Amino acid sequence: MSENIRSYLRRHFRHFNAASLVDAAEAYSAHLDGGGIMLLAMAGAMSTAELGISLAEMIRRGKVHAVSCTGANLEEDVFNLVAHRHYVRAPNYRDLAPGDELKLLERGLNRVTDTCIPEEEAIRRLEGSMLRLWTGADARGERLFPHEFVYRLLRSGELERHYQIDPADSWILAAAERDLPLFVPGWEDSTLGNIYASHVLRGDIAKVHTVRGGIEYMLRLIDWYRKASAEAGIGFFQIGGGIAGDFAICAVPLLRQDLGEEVPLWGYFCQISDSTTSFGSYSGAVPNEKITWEKLGADTPKFIVESDATIVAPLIFSHVLGD
Repeated sequence: MSENIRSYLRRHFRHFNAASLVDAAEAYSAHLDGGGIMLLAMAGAMSTAELGISLAEMIRRGKVHAVSCTGANLEEDVFNLVAHRHYVRAPNYRDLAPGDELKLLERGLNRVTDTCIPEEEAIRRLEGSMLRLWTGADARGERLFPHEFVYRLLRSGELERHYQIDPADSWILAAAERDLPLFVPGWEDSTLGNIYASHVLRGDIAKVHTVRGGIEYMLRLIDWYRKASAEAGIGFFQIGGGIAGDFAICAVPLLRQDLGEEVPLWGYFCQISDSTTSFGSYSGAVPNEKITWEKLGADTPKFIVESDATIVAPLIFSHVLGD
């Protein structure tokens, strides 16, 4: 069984984006086999796409060593964990008229492509638990990062009675179990970030910085990169574009150019993206452009797979896992 997925991909995925997928997967494994570690940058709605089914195992088996993700991906894995049976699929989402979308809103359903997240069972259920953690920390003068509040909630066991999927399929649970380094730039634009701001405005939370923010995340990332890169080469596996990738990859030029430190460049790079190369598009920029920003070297293994990450990422993960 361990060779089945690899043999299948090598036989059928021979050209174009398919070949890039295999090349990227094999180089990922080679990077790890050479003693390297991997940071995953995750944009989009990968948690709602249930990427946790494969990503959780990557984390548990030590194939992913840190994650930079959007606030949406941080929270939506927990939403799915506690409210999966209340989600509604809309396979005909391309045909929905504005009136159809309004009906979904009236049912308390928040649509993400073909999947609708239930407001009450997912978002409001989590709000109550998070609010207790936020106000408790606020009263004690304690400050934590967004992911640290989520880790604390999951480790408390408070949500276990609400689990509606196999916990093995939750990547954030796997991350909490391993105390995986997480970096969540721009958390304030997430659903929970909006909710947090609303409670600050209401006066429920006295100190806005009870939840630590982006610059402090960058300082934490810099500290992690310094220590980790002294022990091993660090690869960069990017799903999508946007802040999750842009934020994390900047750690290297910040250290090298702004602080004048001799740290290694990223030792591997792969991006899965459906953003095509265009004028000024960073999400669609080819990897070589990153050489000019001193993020990657001329000889860094570089790959881009222009395809749907919900298809590509599980295949690469399965190849790396050998499943």
